[in-house]
Amino acid sequence: MGEPETSEIPSLPAINWALLGMLSYERELSGYDIRKWIHWSMRFFFGSPAYSQIYAELKKLEKLGLLSSRVEGKGARYRRLYKITDQGLDAVSRWAKEAPIEPPTLKHPAILRVMLGHLSDPAALKQLLHEHVAQIDQLQREAAAEAKWAGADPSWGYAKLALIWADRYYTSERELALNLIKDLEEAEATLPNTSKGAAIAWPDLSYWYEIERRAAAEDAGD
Repeated sequence: MGEPETSEIPSLPAINWALLGMLSYERELSGYDIRKWIHWSMRFFFGSPAYSQIYAELKKLEKLGLLSSRVEGKGARYRRLYKITDQGLDAVSRWAKEAPIEPPTLKHPAILRVMLGHLSDPAALKQLLHEHVAQIDQLQREAAAEAKWAGADPSWGYAKLALIWADRYYTSERELALNLIKDLEEAEATLPNTSKGAAIAWPDLSYWYEIERRAAAEDAGD
């Protein structure tokens, strides 16, 4: 007899794997429960989807046979509880062990504003970055607190490790932002002057591609 066939890991968006992962403890959870767990943990390193997105994705996963659900209560006490199926547990377990790691996608509004600094000025950018540092400080404190309380139960051990990482990440992010403020101050004299609303003339497009060719040639020579 030949080797048994192995089904491929389903192609799902990252949010679906996160939801399956939260249900992999094999307890029934409502969408509200899941949203609370995200607030306690995943929001520090994965984002925080709205209730509407969570419920929409749970329905999709149920249609795929990866989750099941049942209704509990009536009237104001009505709620739908979701539970992972054997198929769903197998899929998320294989994904966690076997799927290749994708590079993280960074969307950083503060750094985008710096890149588009010709529409602003150094003083406004520094003020924005100081506000960013204050937000980061708050997130770091919250991540540290959640990491502490994740130690209350051994079953949360891996979540605690992820939250410790988040604490360190925000500490590093704070340092990066402060260094950027310093960089702005040091570069201010050489930055394009937009204080009087003057237009910034960018190089011709042909120059962009010339720089690209130079960079490619330099990389090839390394």
